Amino acid sequence: MKRQRLTDARYHTIGYIDTAADGRQTARDACLHVVGYYDPQADMTRDARLHTVGRGNLLASLIASS
Repeated sequence: MKRQRLTDARYHTIGYIDTAADGRQTARDACLHVVGYYDPQADMTRDARLHTVGRGNLLASLIASS
């Protein structure tokens, strides 16, 4: 699994995006709580409760709004 760290303008960590070998991604906030999922096969982003947020990869916006 690969982890990408997301930072704000002052380089404070605001979250992480974990990418699995199959391409699926999980978004986590700075405390490592799951905020959403992205499935590249379906091209769909879902929140932590598995409700559809939208089409495409919107994980960064979920992290920024948490």
